[in-house]
Amino acid sequence: MSAKKVLMVLTSHGVLGNTDQKTGFWIEEFAAPYYLLKDAGVSIVLASPAGGQPPIDPKSELADFQTEATKRFDIDLDAQKQLANTEKLASINAQNFDAIFYPGGHGPLWDLTENSDSIALIESFLNAHKPVATVCHATAALLNVKDKSGQYIVKNKAVAGFTNSEEDAVELTDIVPFLLEDELLKRGAEYQKVADWHAFAVQDGLIISGQNPASSELVGQKLLAYLNA
Repeated sequence: MSAKKVLMVLTSHGVLGNTDQKTGFWIEEFAAPYYLLKDAGVSIVLASPAGGQPPIDPKSELADFQTEATKRFDIDLDAQKQLANTEKLASINAQNFDAIFYPGGHGPLWDLTENSDSIALIESFLNAHKPVATVCHATAALLNVKDKSGQYIVKNKAVAGFTNSEEDAVELTDIVPFLLEDELLKRGAEYQKVADWHAFAVQDGLIISGQNPASSELVGQKLLAYLNA
């Protein structure tokens, strides 16, 4: 049996709104599922809207946020090389993969929410009955995806993502382009959450989503369980 193949899509956006602060993807949200899947024999391809090296949120590299997975990435030259050479999202064919995974960080709010290539990819995966997994802010990639009848795919679906109170805690409520929790509710999602910063992931059919950085491994586990079912 051939190895399962997962596409991981990372943000190419590296600036927090109109500030001079840097953002990007959250390294833990990439590293945890990356190694969980890789260690299970899954083949992983990395992509981003611009291709090449996606920006890492510098805050995610601070000592307080390091985990076994991020420490492993710090000494993994092969993974670093792979990350530095992500494929362009526009060149990706959904037929070549068994699942798609979106790590978070604030970057996706700006460049993956309305990205037509990303939206088309997610629609292709779901139409082919392949799972779509997101964590934290990357759940924003689901906001403008619709099903064949024109309904938002999150409507009436149990979905998790970064909460309003977590956004308030990191003092970015007035900087982000929108609050993810609010936008999911506007689209009719059955938004679910637990206490701030606690690990939480939920699966509803083909959609697997997690609340925050602590949830990234849980999302990876649910995705792997689905692929192995």
